Amino acid sequence: MSEIIAMVLAGGQGTRLGVLTENVVKPAVPFGGKYRIIDFTLSNCINSSIYTVGVLTQYRPRVLSTHLGVGRDWDMDRKNGGLFVLSPYAAAAEGEWYKGTAHAIAQNIDFIDQFSPQYVLILSGDHVYSMDYNEMLDFHISKNADATISCIRVPISEAHRFGTVITDNTSKVKEFEEKPKNPRSQLASMGIYIFNWKFLRPLLIEDSQNEKSSHDFGKDIMPKLVAGDNNFYAYEFEGYWRDVGTIESFWEANIDLTRSMPALNLYDPNWRFYTHSAEMPPAFFGNDAEVVNSLTSEGCIVHGRVESTVLFQGVTVKKGTILKNSVIMTNVLIGENCIIEDSIIGENSIIGDNSKIGIGDRIKNEKYPNIYSDGISVVGEGVTVDEGSTIGKNSSIGNFLNTKEMRIKTVPSGKNLRIDGVV
Repeated sequence: MSEIIAMVLAGGQGTRLGVLTENVVKPAVPFGGKYRIIDFTLSNCINSSIYTVGVLTQYRPRVLSTHLGVGRDWDMDRKNGGLFVLSPYAAAAEGEWYKGTAHAIAQNIDFIDQFSPQYVLILSGDHVYSMDYNEMLDFHISKNADATISCIRVPISEAHRFGTVITDNTSKVKEFEEKPKNPRSQLASMGIYIFNWKFLRPLLIEDSQNEKSSHDFGKDIMPKLVAGDNNFYAYEFEGYWRDVGTIESFWEANIDLTRSMPALNLYDPNWRFYTHSAEMPPAFFGNDAEVVNSLTSEGCIVHGRVESTVLFQGVTVKKGTILKNSVIMTNVLIGENCIIEDSIIGENSIIGDNSKIGIGDRIKNEKYPNIYSDGISVVGEGVTVDEGSTIGKNSSIGNFLNTKEMRIKTVPSGKNLRIDGVV
């Protein structure tokens, strides 16, 4: 019997990240120089001594499943417990995709039952944060709760993006609203829940049999807990937590790591973040290299100027190039005399000599205004940008495009390059 097991919801597409999630699920998106987003949730589990973890996948799972392997990099390749990748499966009648977050857990009741846990910790695999789940469990036990939701205070102007909670003076949840248009509370759900398994199990079965339900924790389970006057409490978390579900928030959370005292401490020996990554040689800095307030990972070769930028593993920056406020992912090659500002460059891309990216007027993206609208330009994975090209602000280039073969030198601010040309 396990006291607690964790179930990580990791099947979300993350459409607001644009080209970054066209080919990979959001939890598998690279972050912070050498990690992937899910690494933070898994590291929090192992640091909290939770050794039985199920990861529920769905959308484009290949990269994520390869990254996770058998959990060895998180010390989860164990005889008792361990890390398990759980995909939707064909039941006796017919197979079906997970219909919602609650349905995903319900489909894996048999998996949970084999460990006979007292508590089930439900997590999201697409947030970046540092959290000791034992503190939340202690709170849950002290309140004699049936269910506990972890919350964090956000500006009221941002509260509409989250499920919001209203509590009484004992932290008991009195109201829950899923992404309200006019929020009345700053207490936002982090997508983290602890349930007594004996309480949650019949609730999931009942919900799965309700044809009117959308089978979602936020839309269905949470309101039902409030309406039923259950022992449902809110644990207020005061540490570092970021929802990196938009281009702006993803870029900002990465760039925050280049500050002299970042809010997320990657260097704490008592709370390490683990990952699966390639073995590469040490970084090299040439005579002309200047690196200021930046993260530089193994395998990088730098001959240019790098300022307030995150360089992932294996990045090459040639002579005369200037990088500023940018996120450069694994194995990117940047030629000579380039200028790149306020940009995200996807894995395995090649930027030709004398190119400019993120330079131009700040014009809102015409085709995707809800994705590329904060002055950040995005070059997708495996892209080749021809020498002498100019990519404006709020622009994007789709994955695996070659601008030289397409004979395109300019993508104006607010425009996008896709297989059928500039749109």
